Amino acid sequence: MRTMTDSMAQPTEEAGLPSLERPGWKTFANWGSAILLALIFLASGIWKINDAQAAAARMTQALVPQALSLPAALLFGIAETLAGALVLVPRFRRWGAWLCALLLLAFMAYVGAQYQALLGVDCTCFPWVKRVVGPGFFVGDGVMLLLAVAAAIWSRPPSSFRSAVLVAGAVTVFALVSYGVAAVRQTGAQAPDSVLVDGKPYSLQQGKILVFFFHPACMHCYDVAQRLSKYNWNGARTLAVPVEQPEYAAGFLSDTGLKAPFTTDFEKLRGPLGYKTYPAAAALENGRVKEVLLQFDPPEPEAALKRLGFVQ
Repeated sequence: MRTMTDSMAQPTEEAGLPSLERPGWKTFANWGSAILLALIFLASGIWKINDAQAAAARMTQALVPQALSLPAALLFGIAETLAGALVLVPRFRRWGAWLCALLLLAFMAYVGAQYQALLGVDCTCFPWVKRVVGPGFFVGDGVMLLLAVAAAIWSRPPSSFRSAVLVAGAVTVFALVSYGVAAVRQTGAQAPDSVLVDGKPYSLQQGKILVFFFHPACMHCYDVAQRLSKYNWNGARTLAVPVEQPEYAAGFLSDTGLKAPFTTDFEKLRGPLGYKTYPAAAALENGRVKEVLLQFDPPEPEAALKRLGFVQ
């Protein structure tokens, strides 16, 4: 014979609601894990969506093939934002938590496979937190993986798959619109009137100028500068901009063979010219940005510069 207690408990379980007998610490751990995961994944995903070009440049530095870096940045930005949004909502939490776990496992597997090549490389998912590849990377991601498991196994059964699909669609639309707006803003931006070169004003308002951002200790920048020095320029000039350690800029240019003046007015140029991370370049024509270049694996940037009419 069924008791009154059994009859009262069954509808609660069938509705997928948390058991009244669940210990309070499990509920606390479930919500705490979900909130931490949401903060991490939303911050990472939204940054990738809002600054896909910078995220793509970081992925290239992490040995993702250049042709795949931008689609990968947008795809992971969408997936991370979706995971962070789902894990906050109790009825979607289990789906969101398992998506977080899947992304973490994929990231750990990729870094593990490329560990020797990536050792010491910056692997941060967003620019205000610095992480490098090393043993600590796997510890940090392992902790996040445990949070994802806790958020999944102590959550109620998921429901309303259709609503979750609508959330995924909204995130995707947001990502594509954000990327389109950012791309439009980059083109046509006004450069400063001039910068200082050897203590004298250097105009940016006349003709074609490639503004090349570099770090003197960056070997990728060194390779790009060497290739720039060999191009057959079509009346365009190159202006070099060290983003750090300007005292080594002259030696860098001499060693790479790049015959170009350099300016230390990095802070004046970084915003208007859409600087993201080094190496980078902005193609100017009569003081306006025609295109911001962030892809530098051959055949780039030569292919882009030929299309823009900067080189023959």
